[in-house]
Amino acid sequence: MRVSNFEQGTTEWFMSRLGCPSGSGFSKLVTSAGKQSTSADTYINGLIAEKLTQTVPEGYTNEWMQRGTELEPQARAYYELIREETVQEIGFCMHDTLECGVSPDGLVGLDGGLEIKCPAPATHVKYLRAGKLPSEYKAQVMGCLWITEREWWDFLSFHPDMPPFLLRVTRDQDFINALENEVRRACEIIEEQVAQLEKLK
Repeated sequence: MRVSNFEQGTTEWFMSRLGCPSGSGFSKLVTSAGKQSTSADTYINGLIAEKLTQTVPEGYTNEWMQRGTELEPQARAYYELIREETVQEIGFCMHDTLECGVSPDGLVGLDGGLEIKCPAPATHVKYLRAGKLPSEYKAQVMGCLWITEREWWDFLSFHPDMPPFLLRVTRDQDFINALENEVRRACEIIEEQVAQLEKLK
């Protein structure tokens, strides 16, 4: 993989992933069942627009998203304590050849990685009760395993006033293959359409 080691959330980090299908958006390309998502074209259109304008659209945030960002260091510290591991923070990790990538919350040892969520209380309880990887994050986690070529990924849902939910996820190669096919298709469309539309300027 290729790594852009800009701090996540900075202007440089946003620019390094401009117009690229990325982990948080992989679920817009492929469903948790490994099928093409109905939102794929809308997501691709947005990425083409980013490439053409060289600007990142203003993202939506709410109080829980902001709180999640603030709690992430605490969640990472908890993970390091409970797992007795050091988490390596990293920037945008791009595929070797495709213009796509992921922004892991951390790499662990030589074989693993970490995805942290600090959701609203009711959402955290939902994850605790279900006891499995939330379907809405399957594409993101499997995308991290695909791009980084690692063997496992720990999913941590963290709330300071409740028990944490920590789950180790291993590679689902069939899903990863389906994800790669959809991301590759998206990258090809973006490249072709940007080239065509640039000529019309």
